[in-house]
Amino acid sequence: MTSGERRVVELTVGELAARSGVQPSALRFYERQGLIHSRRTSGNQRRYTRDTLRRVAFVRASQRVGISLAQIKEVLDLFPADHVLTREDWARITQCWKQDLNSRIEQLQRLRDNLTDCIGCGCLSLERCTLANPFDRLAEEGPGPHRYLEG
Repeated sequence: MTSGERRVVELTVGELAARSGVQPSALRFYERQGLIHSRRTSGNQRRYTRDTLRRVAFVRASQRVGISLAQIKEVLDLFPADHVLTREDWARITQCWKQDLNSRIEQLQRLRDNLTDCIGCGCLSLERCTLANPFDRLAEEGPGPHRYLEG
């Protein structure tokens, strides 16, 4: 190593952002959510270990397939904070998520099929429409504007 080079052991938030392609604000959010961890310097600046790059990549890949941050955190909490995720870890984790993803795919296919039927009839009837009121759920709740009260 020459005198002009330095061995990168820790990354600043800006360096982590540049290397991971994730905005610094998102990295700080991930940290607040407990998905990644940093240490603070005496000047209160964040420093991330290089293996944080892999955790960020894991979070982003998981989000791309529709896994919620809460589910991602649940899995990451199973590992020590300094654990470098491996391919084997990823394979085990994705096995756990496959059933959930398959269920969501089936749900989306049913939604697509019901949407086609609904567009075909044009009813959007709260009594009959499986899209607007699946299994006539709203009837079980009695009279009143239940859909407006849910938010």
